[in-house]
Amino acid sequence: MKEKFYLSALAAVCLAAPGAVSAQNPHDSTTVRLRSIEVVANRADSRTPVAFSEMSARDIRRINDGRDVPFLLETMPSVVTTGDAGGGIGYSGIRVRGTDASRINITANGVPINDSESHNVYWVNMPDIASSLRDIQLQRGAGTSTNGAGAFGASINMITDAPSFEPMAEVALSYGSYNANKETLRLQSGLLGGHWSIDARLSHVGSDGYIDRAFSRLWSYMGQLAYSGGGTMLRLLAFGGKERTYMAWDYASKEEMEKYGRRYNPCGKYTADDGTTAFYPDQCDNFVQHHIQLIGSQRLTDRWRLNATLHYTKGDGYYEQYKTGRTLQEYGLSPFETADGTTVTKSDLVRLKSNDNDFGGAMLTVNYAGNAINATFGGAANWHHGAHFGQVAWVRNYLGAINPLQEYYRNTGRKFDSNVYARADATIAGGLSAFADMQYRHIHYSIRGRSDNFDWSTEAPARLDVLRDYDFFNPKAGLTFISGKHRAYASWSVAHKEPVRDNFTDGDPAHYPTSERLFDYEAGYSYTGRMFSAGANFYFMDYKDQLVATGQLSDTGNPLSVNVPSSYRMGVELQAALRPATWFDWQINATLSRNRIRDFVQYIYEDGWTNPITRELGDTPIAFSPSAVVHNAFNFRVAGLDASLTSRYVSAQYMDNARTPEARLDAYFVSDLRLAYTFRNIPSLRSLTLGLTVYNIFNEKYCNNGYAGTEYYVDDNGDKVVYSYAGFAAQAPTHVMATMNISF
Repeated sequence: MKEKFYLSALAAVCLAAPGAVSAQNPHDSTTVRLRSIEVVANRADSRTPVAFSEMSARDIRRINDGRDVPFLLETMPSVVTTGDAGGGIGYSGIRVRGTDASRINITANGVPINDSESHNVYWVNMPDIASSLRDIQLQRGAGTSTNGAGAFGASINMITDAPSFEPMAEVALSYGSYNANKETLRLQSGLLGGHWSIDARLSHVGSDGYIDRAFSRLWSYMGQLAYSGGGTMLRLLAFGGKERTYMAWDYASKEEMEKYGRRYNPCGKYTADDGTTAFYPDQCDNFVQHHIQLIGSQRLTDRWRLNATLHYTKGDGYYEQYKTGRTLQEYGLSPFETADGTTVTKSDLVRLKSNDNDFGGAMLTVNYAGNAINATFGGAANWHHGAHFGQVAWVRNYLGAINPLQEYYRNTGRKFDSNVYARADATIAGGLSAFADMQYRHIHYSIRGRSDNFDWSTEAPARLDVLRDYDFFNPKAGLTFISGKHRAYASWSVAHKEPVRDNFTDGDPAHYPTSERLFDYEAGYSYTGRMFSAGANFYFMDYKDQLVATGQLSDTGNPLSVNVPSSYRMGVELQAALRPATWFDWQINATLSRNRIRDFVQYIYEDGWTNPITRELGDTPIAFSPSAVVHNAFNFRVAGLDASLTSRYVSAQYMDNARTPEARLDAYFVSDLRLAYTFRNIPSLRSLTLGLTVYNIFNEKYCNNGYAGTEYYVDDNGDKVVYSYAGFAAQAPTHVMATMNISF
């Protein structure tokens, strides 16, 4: 039944007229639009030959009930979301065309959000940031030149709320299954003295999680002081969050789910003194992050504008883990003797792994808007200082001297990242325009100190002495043709990406990985009518030296990411929208892709750590890269009623690069029903909106993330027996969330 529905829906897209649906005039209510567009320094518009989608503040607030940002974007083309806790709140992730957040350039007002060293984005550190967003633009592929880490799959550009022009107060409340809740208070001063405005937000988000103990306790804030006048705009912003989240990232095997249930969480498991199974109550991540941005814009002439930003981000926190049967020497502790004379070299312990990060920098852009040419010249310089250290808080039955929070490793990462770029689009003739974008990026990165990996050859924590410089040139070029209802484009882009911190800390100093390179080819066509729009974008992303997991281990036993010579992603992204009446519209998009590593070699170790053997597997699918992703939405708006039925289909995918059957994530089809009604004639209120969302309305039992591994052992006959294992991130069955938004 599901297959028939999606085959017919996909056929409707293909028969309609292929093309990437382009954004239209946001004020034209009779035109079918997928997203509206606003041009900023790192944004694409209709003349930019890239594939992109945008979500407006109105669309964000319609669906923002406390879930993390990835889940708000999950209906965009090529997007797949994941969540450790299973209910949309807590540790979550996003993949675009199969690439995860460490390969997606994510910015807020142009300022990098990706961690400078890991390149990851921890949305849990910015809870309810969606309540302060003006819009979000998702560019697929290499995109336009921007600040921060290279885009190897997509760019997500978030713009925070513009300064207010009239006073307002808003309270947004949510409550639902698994004690999920959100409380948000927003205040706007409006224009003060003709030039000034103040905006503020306070939020709390919480959930017990669908997965056992996977609770989240999140607090966040946003404040903005703005001045405008005489062509000058100044904004001082501060936003941040504090989180405490119980770990759920170990995932459960299928055998564990069958034995203990789908909600089973193995994190924090240990055996108590009485022999019973227990779970450590403080197996939590604790982090505080603050962002400060000073943004200035000055109109120089009717055609020239100057934009400048100073920014600083402070992050500080740790995660606490109960570890069983650990070798004391790894933690700087001596073996001890019990009363009966037994020498204890291993014991249970509690460790804390901490980060203390500082990140800051400056950005400058100059924009020229002419009749035939639009140009942007920009540059940025950013620095990062990150202290990483580990401490032992407790050891079971330890006899001997131990310092409170004894430190067992410490290292420091320092990074300087700068870039300059020039971008322009020029009208050639008629509706034909040319686009060119050139970026030079320089990176200086060092890590020094002691690693958390123990080197048994020296009987000490492994020493880190990493110093790397990278210089990248990233050109982009393309053509766009716009004529009436038709738009066509083609582009070619080059992107480079440096290795991340783990590639060095877990790697072999004699064989550290090199940087990666991407050639991205894109071509698209769209048709936009008053009732109907449709489009297609074709892409071929050709990677050289892409870093992938092959099963190889470092000398200290950690998984390595290895440069593979050749790999690619190719596919077509289809979109369509139909609006036969003012009260109804249908939107659908589908991505069909092929994602392959050429000539993949898998490494398999005996008992997980020694005597590796290899398998030459030829071309294999890239991990976490489904070949089909489909999103469908039926939207109804009648008077104050707003209703949507959204569905998503994600085909089967593998959690390793070897096409291992045990590492297969099954396909899933999930639908959500959203109902809301807005009352606008209540005295003393601007509006009152009551809503109810039923997630996973058809009660699909599915998993959207996990891990996998393969090992071997030698049996009694001397034969090598290969076996595989996997853990799966189970997602919640049918659950609900009720909302109430009051605007004064």
